[in-house]
Amino acid sequence: MLRLVVAALMLACAAQAMATEAGWALLREGEHVVLLRHAMAPGAADPASFDIEKCSTQRNLSDRGKQQARKIGALFAARAAPTERVLTSGYCRTKDTARLAFGDAEDFPPLDPPAAEEPARKEQIEAILKEVRDYSGSGNLVLVTHLETIEALTGQAAREGEAVIVGPGDEGLQVLGRIIFN
Repeated sequence: MLRLVVAALMLACAAQAMATEAGWALLREGEHVVLLRHAMAPGAADPASFDIEKCSTQRNLSDRGKQQARKIGALFAARAAPTERVLTSGYCRTKDTARLAFGDAEDFPPLDPPAAEEPARKEQIEAILKEVRDYSGSGNLVLVTHLETIEALTGQAAREGEAVIVGPGDEGLQVLGRIIFN
């Protein structure tokens, strides 16, 4: 039984590594859009005192998350076509991930977690879809965002610090590849 568990874990790790290599192959070509979930930040939700203007009231990157963000940037620089543009939600953990990984980013409020009210949520998702559909650069476009946003756009989850390479799909975005940063 233990051998079966070990064998299953080894297969899962091998599949993950192959998926990550396929993701890097896509990003070397350039002209791709990446949804990047912010790096590691402890906790599951922001405190009740949350204020988007004050980092002290939010979940922030842990030391490990800061290291992860730096690693993401170093790997993008070494293994991908240039990053042409970086957009981020207004949350400190996404801005810090973008700054540590890529140096700079533009605020793009639609990348915040989806609104609870349906009209606002739909408008937010449409703004992101428009950004992806309209992208025509030669480098890669990176959108630093949150789990809920990635799920709303793709129907799939992403780990903290995971890159999901996407393209326009019939409904939302189609996942073309993934890169997992440990």
